[in-house]
Amino acid sequence: MKIYRYKKNFNLDSFLSKPLFAHLATVDEDFPRDSPVWFHWEDEKLWIIGTPSDTFPIRIRKNPKCAIGIVEYDKKTGLVLHAGFRGRATVEPFDNGLACRLLSKYMGVDKEKWDPRFQFLDDSNMLIRFIPETVVVRDQSYTVSY
Repeated sequence: MKIYRYKKNFNLDSFLSKPLFAHLATVDEDFPRDSPVWFHWEDEKLWIIGTPSDTFPIRIRKNPKCAIGIVEYDKKTGLVLHAGFRGRATVEPFDNGLACRLLSKYMGVDKEKWDPRFQFLDDSNMLIRFIPETVVVRDQSYTVSY
């Protein structure tokens, strides 16, 4: 994985440990498609849960080339952090342990307090394994003047 850092950058691992939304870009024939997703960063791979109703796993099986963008933004402080990934994804069998690590980041460690939609995921679901080839890490924060 090649990481492109600019003068203003940040710690990628710390950034990816936050419960941020990622935008997964896939291709459907000649048209790009964007899916907002939760993610988990582990062993230099991004993991995403796919459900039977999701269409992005179908697109990934047809064309594994993907891009993922993640932004942290705070209007009050002027914070703007961006990580942009390009790489390839695969559809993998569901792994309950990995899914729990991912979901705990967003809903806490007490599974009983999770939204019921996420408490009983099973093998009808799948995982997307995204392996980045390049990553752009850029701090585009600005000074707030009000």
